[in-house]
Amino acid sequence: MAASPGPPPLTWERLLTSWTFNPGALAVVAALGVAYWLGVRRLSRAGVAWPTGRPWWFLFGVTSILLVTVTFVGVYANTLFWDRAVRNIVLLMITPMFLALGAPLTLLREVLPAPATQVAGRILHNGAARILTFPAVVTIALIAPLFMLYLTPLYEATLRSAVVGASVDVGLVTAGFLYFWTRFRIDPTPRTDPYLLTVAISVAEVIFDGVLGLTLWLGPLIAPHYYLELHRAWGPDLRTDQIIGAGVLWIGGDLAGFPFLAAVVTRMMREDQRDAVAIDAELDTLEALDASLGPPETSPETSPAKTQPRLWWEDHPELAQRFRRPR
Repeated sequence: MAASPGPPPLTWERLLTSWTFNPGALAVVAALGVAYWLGVRRLSRAGVAWPTGRPWWFLFGVTSILLVTVTFVGVYANTLFWDRAVRNIVLLMITPMFLALGAPLTLLREVLPAPATQVAGRILHNGAARILTFPAVVTIALIAPLFMLYLTPLYEATLRSAVVGASVDVGLVTAGFLYFWTRFRIDPTPRTDPYLLTVAISVAEVIFDGVLGLTLWLGPLIAPHYYLELHRAWGPDLRTDQIIGAGVLWIGGDLAGFPFLAAVVTRMMREDQRDAVAIDAELDTLEALDASLGPPETSPETSPAKTQPRLWWEDHPELAQRFRRPR
């Protein structure tokens, strides 16, 4: 199948005025937006408060889909390598991050009937779900898609087939959502891994972004036959175009990681504050109970170490060293 003639030369004016009709993307965005709006509306009618920031994050997520499918990014996605790189990095790193911050799974849990919620809860906490959300697995889910896309014939297939291209777009968003869902832990997740592990995974992601960027920068041309068939007489040559795209994937992926890390650190601090409040309250209760009972009688058989109950946080790997029972 020969490549179709490309759009006119990309100018500064066309950055703002170029649009394309993408019925698939419009249908997906409409379905996601309407479903989320109906869920929030149902909660509001039931008198259940929903954080005001979450709908905005979700709106940013669905809007980002439109920005890379119907604007100039969508118009030139099959013509310029760097333009396609922008689209791919947004769909993998930006769109799913915003969607995850909108907590759609929590919203779905709140509006589903009780039997469906129970079934979903069992699925969420079974062994297969815990394996699929293991940190190493979700790290691969974030890193592997771009390597598979650019270092195999799949990339050229996305340029020649709208169906393949749309399937890859959905796959990128799904892989990214799996990662951000399990790392943010706003929605219920099968695992509760420490946030510091998320920071370590982010460092690994930065390293692999660099590896892919260098590979595309110094390696052979990707899909050269397709791009040569376009006979594009404007813009950067194929090598320069690919170098720019490599920079987009490398630097763009790293830049997308900054707001993610900021969100993770913010959630980690808030969670620590909640844990500290809960632990302080439990310690205060224990001290008040000890004071009301008076000095304990000590003996080898009834020492405080043997009679005082263990508290829930004493077995927590992160909290046990920071908060100790008073002696």
